[in-house]
Amino acid sequence: MQARIQKQRNPFRFGGLAKDDDFADRKKEVEGLTADGINGQDLVVLAPRRIGKSSLIGAVMTELVRNDVLVADIDLWKIPNKEKLAEALAAAIYGGIATRLDRAIERALTPFRGLRITPTISIDPGTGAVSFTFSAESSQADVDATLERLLELPAELAAERGKSAVLVIDEFQEIVRIDRNLTKVMRSVFQQQPEAGHIYLGSKRHLMEQIFNDPNEPFWRSAKQMELGPIPTDLFAEFIKKRFGDTRKDIDDEVVRRALEKTGGHPYATQRLCYEIWQATDLGETAADVELDLALEAVLIGEDGYLMLTWEDSAKAQQLVLGALAREPGHPLRKEYRSRHRLPAATNVQRAIGGLTRRELIAKDEDGTIRIAEPFFAEWINRSI
Repeated sequence: MQARIQKQRNPFRFGGLAKDDDFADRKKEVEGLTADGINGQDLVVLAPRRIGKSSLIGAVMTELVRNDVLVADIDLWKIPNKEKLAEALAAAIYGGIATRLDRAIERALTPFRGLRITPTISIDPGTGAVSFTFSAESSQADVDATLERLLELPAELAAERGKSAVLVIDEFQEIVRIDRNLTKVMRSVFQQQPEAGHIYLGSKRHLMEQIFNDPNEPFWRSAKQMELGPIPTDLFAEFIKKRFGDTRKDIDDEVVRRALEKTGGHPYATQRLCYEIWQATDLGETAADVELDLALEAVLIGEDGYLMLTWEDSAKAQQLVLGALAREPGHPLRKEYRSRHRLPAATNVQRAIGGLTRRELIAKDEDGTIRIAEPFFAEWINRSI
């Protein structure tokens, strides 16, 4: 069958950052985080994978810049060691803070020439982008001193010009992997910066909770915490209807309801499914049940490799629990539930739940109900296993 090619641009985005009109409603969160950032309040944002935290924080950073706040941001996910962390910090501070205070390249680079380790500074002749390299042969004491100085710079540079600064650190839980002692160094520096805000984003709940909720940890109770969950279905429904209407298509209200029932308002899953619904709908037509079914089939085919690997990476007891939860979200530790779904002893189920929770494949609702959290996994299990 020849693929349908449509001249109209698909209005739904998934996988990358959602910006401007592609960004589904998070107005309340953006306003709250922006106000906290302006006030210099340290923040912890907990968010499961693919829930849209990077898109959210991108919108927040845009609003902070509009309010004349200096913003530097780094992502720790792929940073392997302290030398690379220093390079990322230097580049972020230069690009988000130093250049906004002084457009002249040489003057903007001045704060980085006085570091314990003088970096090699490279300027791309085509783009003008500046990168920093710190020698891997430097002593650990010099690396530590350089990092500490870099952590001091955002607040110091901002204060010199009477401005506020915010440092955004994505996947903050990875700081423990880079060097366990860095939490002590960071906390020591940051608590001396009341004029600067710090936003810590994390996707691994158990590690973030250990860093910020353990009384023995340096960051204990040091920041306001918020959890980023699914978007309320009524708000997402408005977004979906509008995106269809703006592109000369329509979608049945019942189809919107069913789609959101499948995704639970999860941003990635909803945008992913609606992308396929839109693709299956002709211009001038209304998406109905047949388009939803085609779309769900296309999504599951596209996600099959990842979901199969996730299933195969699960221990046998975890697979049994996942299978039960795919059929019936509920309380797997209860005797009647285990009996109904032929689950093993409670101790084995408890161990499986712990492993699945750490992998963020399942989640617990406020009423204690446990459900599969990974988008489309329950649907895939029911159809494929």
